[in-house]
Amino acid sequence: MSEQTSIPADPELDPTASYATDQSVIRRLSGLLRATAGTRTSYAPATGQPIADLPVSSEDDVVAAVRAARRTQQTWRRVPLAERAAILLRYHDLVLDHRHELVDLIIRESGKARKQAFEELAHVALTARYYGRKAFELLEPQRKLGIFPVLTRAEERFVPKGVVGIISPWNYPLTMAISDGLPAILAGNTVVHKPDSQTPLTALRGIELLYEAGLPREAWLAVNGDGPTVGGALIQNADYICFTGSTKTGRLVAKQAGERLIGCSLELGGKNPMLVLRDADINRAAEGAVRACFANAGQLCVSMERLYVADQVYDAFVTAFVDRVKKLRLSAGTGWDVDMGSLISKAQLETVTRHVEDAREQGATVLAGGKARPDIGPLFYEPTVLSGVTPAMECFDNETFGPVVSIYRFSDEAEAIQRANEGEYGLNASVWTRDGRRGRAVAAQLMAGTVNVNEGYGATFGSIDTPMGGMRSSGLGRRQGVEGIRRYVEPQAIATQRLIPIAASHGLSDEKFAELMTGALRILKKIGRP
Repeated sequence: MSEQTSIPADPELDPTASYATDQSVIRRLSGLLRATAGTRTSYAPATGQPIADLPVSSEDDVVAAVRAARRTQQTWRRVPLAERAAILLRYHDLVLDHRHELVDLIIRESGKARKQAFEELAHVALTARYYGRKAFELLEPQRKLGIFPVLTRAEERFVPKGVVGIISPWNYPLTMAISDGLPAILAGNTVVHKPDSQTPLTALRGIELLYEAGLPREAWLAVNGDGPTVGGALIQNADYICFTGSTKTGRLVAKQAGERLIGCSLELGGKNPMLVLRDADINRAAEGAVRACFANAGQLCVSMERLYVADQVYDAFVTAFVDRVKKLRLSAGTGWDVDMGSLISKAQLETVTRHVEDAREQGATVLAGGKARPDIGPLFYEPTVLSGVTPAMECFDNETFGPVVSIYRFSDEAEAIQRANEGEYGLNASVWTRDGRRGRAVAAQLMAGTVNVNEGYGATFGSIDTPMGGMRSSGLGRRQGVEGIRRYVEPQAIATQRLIPIAASHGLSDEKFAELMTGALRILKKIGRP
């Protein structure tokens, strides 16, 4: 049909006929981007509705952003720590004050349910408050033991690395964008940030609120575009890289960072196991498993994809779990009554479909779900529970990153632990038991960076004082806690020697000095000095 005779689409009948977001807001937020290489349209995954046409960055834009951030860092690092901490504490309040707006934006860009969108907002607030309150404890110079008591004063200082490059994912577009950067700026660094191109607006609004809290505009700059071009340029120019994403891409990031001898922290993939022990509270475990498996439609690095259930409770647990899964409310709506939202993209839907169909064709049983739901939205897929999954099936040890979980029976606890530890990943795990001490003992045997007892992921995710990250192919480094801020600094030792040098002096020969040194070392050991 020619352009002259075509009939304009009716927004009341076709959600793709109009933008999902106020374009004045888009213009304001797009002004925060360093971008001169054309535009790209983003879409709401739940409805297919266009959200925004946003400018795209070139390699030159990234270079310019890093240069600007590096200039700003020279003054930002000298801002008193108390002032930097105060910005984080003001930010805590601003995020809570703007919670409805932020949650709406997260839902629109990611397609997730409101209850999971709120988790992001809470995590950002927790992170801002934690580092704002702990700033002096974590970053003030620390006295250390000198070689000799009294004679040697030693201290450790923490020097910011410079410009931190953050490459954040689409699945948690607020907290994975902002929470990793808060300790970086507190430590005196500046940030150049590439949010995922599917969900940039949420990150940009989070950055805008940081400016409102008092952060200088060039202390946190944003670029936009694809990973190979924009992300690659960021890795080639920043002083440290923080990346969250797939293991495949993480290996490339680590290789490129290694070639430049800069540090990186990587939170990568997982095939996370949950163990339901014979003494577990069945109803509580079933309810927890639903959250652990299907939050954000399973598009969560720490969500459960393997359930190992003890013989003694297997039948009762499966009945309780499957019953709850079948009752989950799927919707493209934005209210609190939605239990599970959309997948993010066609590629993600294709992966989920392929894994389920491959398992079904090879003999697995679909206990719940098992099909796409285009009647709800273009990228919806039912929460799916599989039994009879074997190593020959693609979903057995490959991360699905969608609403699919395989359930297995075990009779021996040691065997369950061994099976949970199989594979290349080691990000998150979960143990369910009525005996907390026993649960912690089992948790200590699991090769995962975080293990939750009687929770799926929220206990470690929300406990900001504890480190969070992966073992083996699930990543390098940690976010949160002491480790989450120390990754962004270079430890510097400064030692001051008093009265006598650590060498022969005052007429002593080198041989006599060595004898005196030997005696001093024996005395220090005898009095218990480390």
